[in-house]
Amino acid sequence: MDGGVTTALTGVRATARLVARDDGRGGTALPVLESDGPLALRRTRGSGAEARVMLVGAMSGPLGGDHFTVRAEVQEGARLHVGSAAATIALPGQTKGEAHYDVRLAVSEEAELHWLPEQLISAGGSDLYVTTRVDLADTSRFVLREEQVLGRVGEEPGRLSSRLVLRIAGRTVLDQELTCGPGAPGGWDGPAVLAGHRAVGQLLLARPEFAEHPVAARQLAEHAVVVPLAGPAALVSAVSPDALRLRRVLDEALAVLSA
Repeated sequence: MDGGVTTALTGVRATARLVARDDGRGGTALPVLESDGPLALRRTRGSGAEARVMLVGAMSGPLGGDHFTVRAEVQEGARLHVGSAAATIALPGQTKGEAHYDVRLAVSEEAELHWLPEQLISAGGSDLYVTTRVDLADTSRFVLREEQVLGRVGEEPGRLSSRLVLRIAGRTVLDQELTCGPGAPGGWDGPAVLAGHRAVGQLLLARPEFAEHPVAARQLAEHAVVVPLAGPAALVSAVSPDALRLRRVLDEALAVLSA
């Protein structure tokens, strides 16, 4: 189902929404799959009980002044995998002001969500604020990959602010924010933060078994670490010279933590 995009003087407003539920036959149904303007949701072939959805960019953006929102709800017993068809590129627009990209994810008891979009690229002159809020139940299973690339090849980055919030059973276990690029607080490119790297990523995992057997804090690669969170969850943080090497590090981390 495709909705109507709202265009205002301050930019484009668009919201996409999907709901996954147990179909009662060992699979997952998608009773709600609403696309809107530049945010196109397309169901693809799943595997076993898991439903798969691709987020396809139907137009350029987000541009300056745009506000995109994606909402996903995975109901009890359902399994959902969401990816994207290509990288998202934040670009400067004719409208002044920052752009916003909000992601809202909710996963119920005994449900599972893998949220694995492609990279977000902060092009020169852009100004984007990304907020991802995740609400899980105690028995939810969850994987989120977040990758951000500062500037295209040979290009200075735009300003990029990113906030990630995780709540489990109503308790906040992670709330962190990073701002990079022109106008960001001093030191963002220094040795204590990115140390000159231009790709930064995170892998967030939540599993019920982590409550009994927490992940041990340790270094996973030269510029990647994993830390346990105050709940059945763990966070991998990594920086890298480029997107390709960042993906390789995060894939290896996911394989280690899934073993």
